[in-house]
Amino acid sequence: MRPRNRDGTAVDAVPFLVVTGMAVLICFSFGPVYVLTLGLSGPAVLGVPALACVAAVGVAYYRLVYTARPELRGEIPAERRIESLFYAALVGTVVLVALSLPLLFR
Repeated sequence: MRPRNRDGTAVDAVPFLVVTGMAVLICFSFGPVYVLTLGLSGPAVLGVPALACVAAVGVAYYRLVYTARPELRGEIPAERRIESLFYAALVGTVVLVALSLPLLFR
């Protein structure tokens, strides 16, 4: 059974499953250690990463399933793909630096 977008059109589930799997792996690999470093303990050690994971899965579902428009699929020019890759790497770097700042100044 293929998931359907808000218009009822069937959508490819693979991108959503890949992003969801990566979100689970990242949240539960780094989340508990990060939460412990910030001084939280007990149920928060798994609760905070679980909330982050649920938020990431919700955003992925909204972007990759609910608002997907499969009729617009086509080849993207190479210049646009390189530009998107550059911006994704830049955002990833900024996120990693932002996440490491509390660990450096503790």
